[in-house]
Amino acid sequence: GDRSETRVKMTRMRLRIAQRLKEAQNTAAMLTTFQEVDMGNLIEMRNKHKDEFEKVHGIKLGFMSAFVRAATVTLQELPAVNGVIDDATNEIVYRNYVDISVAVASPNGLVVPVLRNTEKMSFADVEKAIAMYGKKAKEGALALEDMAGGTFTISNGGVFGSLFGTPIINPPQSAILGMHATKMRPMVTAGGKIEARPMMYLALTYDHRLIDGREAVTFLKGVAGRIEDSSRLLLTL
Repeated sequence: GDRSETRVKMTRMRLRIAQRLKEAQNTAAMLTTFQEVDMGNLIEMRNKHKDEFEKVHGIKLGFMSAFVRAATVTLQELPAVNGVIDDATNEIVYRNYVDISVAVASPNGLVVPVLRNTEKMSFADVEKAIAMYGKKAKEGALALEDMAGGTFTISNGGVFGSLFGTPIINPPQSAILGMHATKMRPMVTAGGKIEARPMMYLALTYDHRLIDGREAVTFLKGVAGRIEDSSRLLLTL
């Protein structure tokens, strides 16, 4: 058989991705904590309202808007997860706003455009922004300023069927939330019965130099709680 090799020059984007990922590993004290979330209520809410949502807003209702909303509210409760260490001055920078980078697949690799001031965004605003960035990514039209900044990242490996994974921090941020595939799994209910439920594993990789385990676990439980009781999202609880 053919045992030849093909060499291809790394694109500027692939080189930059490689450089930033190594930067994250070399700088941050990274570790990952996990939580599982019952997606039942959110799936039900989406199925109930998706047609009307699309008619009113002209955009499909996905799950990402709920996760952006849940992460935003929880980040405001736990400022360290939304903060960053300034190594040059040995200061911790706490941001009074939330800019969420959303990982989007593009023909040239994974890109992370930024949703700015997500604390002011509605579900429809989030879905429209993600769709716009997705279209730009496909066309290779994302500008550097679309990807600059960001205080926190959400990466959804679930769209590719990933069951479980440990995401890597997007520097200079301090944490990243990994979403995964939703699978029917046998769960023990409050009444002690076994029931098939749509479950998703959530992962939070964080920089332990700034974020303690207590804050990381509290953050992840906060996100999971808001997804499981989606009415809390609408009431900003």
